[in-house]
Amino acid sequence: MVSETAVVRLELWSDGDFALLQAANAPESTAHLGGPESDEKLADRHRRYLALSADGSGAGHMFRVVLAETGEAVGVIGFWESHWDGADVYETGWTVLPGFQGRGIATAATLAVAGHARAGGRHRYLHAFPSVENGPSNAVCRKAGFALLGECSFEYPPGRPMRGNNWRLDLTEAA
Repeated sequence: MVSETAVVRLELWSDGDFALLQAANAPESTAHLGGPESDEKLADRHRRYLALSADGSGAGHMFRVVLAETGEAVGVIGFWESHWDGADVYETGWTVLPGFQGRGIATAATLAVAGHARAGGRHRYLHAFPSVENGPSNAVCRKAGFALLGECSFEYPPGRPMRGNNWRLDLTEAA
């Protein structure tokens, strides 16, 4: 499964993407997510990404973000089923490698992943929950057409309290 915009191409997560996940585990990329994960947790995350991407039910997928022009893998994005505020929804999250941030890559990838979630057809809404302190990720949500519903509290990773913004995109509306 591949989708492409003028800026990025999303390619389904594969076994060979572990090195990309390791590169995305940098302190500057995980500052708003509790910091880098251990090698063991990263290997578990990779296995979960592989399982999600192999699932053909529409429950979600993980992708490597590839520059359309060069073919270079520069980030990770996906969507998955989640339960929020009494409803089943899709949730999304992304990471763009530090050397590629600030170029519109995350916004292009988020628009592309929203198309995949829309095609999944299982849920009306796609949510994103960036930290209230993560200005760039909140800007991605705004630029991608998500509506800000307000702040919320949750644990991420489990055991670490976090304050995030609840952004929602209605997948039934035209892209």
